[in-house]
Amino acid sequence: MEKQTTIKDIAIALRLSTSTVSRALRDAHDIKQDTKKAVKELAEKLDYQPNKLALSLLNRQTHTIGVIIPNLDYVLSTMVKGIDEVALEAGYTVMVCQSDESFGREIVNTKRLLDSLVDGFIVSVSSETKVFEHIRKIQQKKIPLVLFDRVVNNIDCPKVRLDNVAGGIQATQHLVDQGYKKIAILAGPENLNISNKRMEGYLQTLKLNGLKVDNRFIIHCDFNQQYAYEATKELLAMRNPPDAIFTISDRMAIGAMLAIKEKGLSMPGDIGLVGFNNEPVTSLVSPSISSVEMYSFEMGKATAKLFIEMLHSEDAMQPAEIVIKPKIFVRESSLRIPLKKTKS
Repeated sequence: MEKQTTIKDIAIALRLSTSTVSRALRDAHDIKQDTKKAVKELAEKLDYQPNKLALSLLNRQTHTIGVIIPNLDYVLSTMVKGIDEVALEAGYTVMVCQSDESFGREIVNTKRLLDSLVDGFIVSVSSETKVFEHIRKIQQKKIPLVLFDRVVNNIDCPKVRLDNVAGGIQATQHLVDQGYKKIAILAGPENLNISNKRMEGYLQTLKLNGLKVDNRFIIHCDFNQQYAYEATKELLAMRNPPDAIFTISDRMAIGAMLAIKEKGLSMPGDIGLVGFNNEPVTSLVSPSISSVEMYSFEMGKATAKLFIEMLHSEDAMQPAEIVIKPKIFVRESSLRIPLKKTKS
């Protein structure tokens, strides 16, 4: 294997010090022009390649973006694909760590990425995360930070999120329009902002339509199919059960569907069901499940573009917030009344 040319080789050949050769290659102002010319010509002749790792440590730029996410489910992995596509085009590599919904792992991931000298962070917090000192530590070190999807209200930085209130409104209003009056919600963890915002949309819509808010119909559980299955069994066992269920994720909708079928009920006749995320599985099961589309890939791309804009901005960026608008896709699980066709 042919030995790679080093700065020392050039220095010996030209009878210069290694520091002089190094400064000449960096075009330092204190090196004479004819010395720079001689060094650069010999470097080209000998096919000298700079040590990229050493340069990255010197400049504190690794062209790597640290991405921390709660898990690698369909939604978040699709967001990461969007981030990676934009990052790749801009000359950056994405280093992805998942917290597995663990606050402790999120802290460990943050420290490891800091030790790896990433150029900045793109973060979606875990469902366990209730304190954010590890996030503030990133900001204290003046390292670029963008929060996405599961954003934190009291962290002042650029953010990209879905309009979760609007998503909750769309799902609940659709069920109301289909004639359902006793609408339950399987909400996520109480400390999670996206869960609360989707539930906020649900509550707003019930009140706007003059429907009673029944606290028995509000169940908080993890984004988990089994938890949703058990919660739905609990709802259906009530003396006066709901006639529709809005779940704030499609994984929860699948769990709810299994419990509804086990009970021998039909959808949409006996009970309506709407999920959230519009994952491919919603159109493959029978009956197909109505769901709110959150445009995960587009959110990922918007996040990466905002991050790179922040990274290359010479001035301190104002904490911008990009809000993605959701859209409900109506399918068999909730459709009692045929939708009107719009004229093209």
